[in-house]
Parts: sequence; structure tokens; C-alpha cells
Amino acid sequence: MSSSPDHLQDTLHRTQRGTQWLYFTVPTMLLFSSAIMATAWLGHLRYKEDMTFWMATLFAWLLVLPEYALNILALRLGYKTFTGGQMGAFRLCTGVVCIAFVSHYVLGEQLTLQKMLGFAVMAFSMILITRSDKRGGAE
Repeated sequence: MSSSPDHLQDTLHRTQRGTQWLYFTVPTMLLFSSAIMATAWLGHLRYKEDMTFWMATLFAWLLVLPEYALNILALRLGYKTFTGGQMGAFRLCTGVVCIAFVSHYVLGEQLTLQKMLGFAVMAFSMILITRSDKRGGAE
């Protein structure tokens, strides 16, 4: 079997085309994972007077187990399409943003202009991190 440059180029093109769905799916999975984790971390505080410590712990753990599985699946699917650093940065950025939304919408805390500007800076940082590797993936 020959490995002509045309054959190698065709194989590379089919491989890249076959992973295009990962560019949307993996970040979406990591975003949902962050949203679940933020809810587990802060959601029980809304019912602090109604839930005991152990009930809150059980509530959080029931949320964290599927979150952890979703996070691990996203990382395993995305590795080689994204670098570990890119996925980690995306997870941290979305985690902080999800914390802000949960604290605002679930706990009723103020979402100030200063906080929103801070999140915009983090989003810009995420763009810089994901665009830093021109090939888009790990070696």
C-alpha cells in the first residue's frame, strides 16, 4: 500500500472533518458541567434555613456525580482536538461565569457592571488561550 502525498492529505482532511463536531460539543459539555457544579456549590444556600448540613451535602453530591462524569467525558473526547490547557482554561472561565449567574439568579445577589466587565475580560482571555495554538490541537 502506497502512502502518496495525495493519499495522506485526503486521510488528514477526512480526519479533521470527522472531528469538527467536537469544536462545538466539547465546549458545550464543559459549559453544562460548569453550570451543574456552580449549582452544586451555591444552590443549597438558597435553602440554608430549610436544609440541614447533611441534606445540603447530599444535594450537592447528587449534582456533582453526573457533573463529574460529563466533565471527564468532555475532556476525553476533546483531547487532541483541544489541548489540556485550552480545555482547563475554558472550564475555569465558564465556571466563574456560571458562579456569577447562579449567585444572581438563584441567590438574588447583585450582578454589577464591574463584575460583568470582569467576566468580559475572562471571556477575552479564553479567546486568546484557545486561539494561541494555530493548529487547534495537541501534538
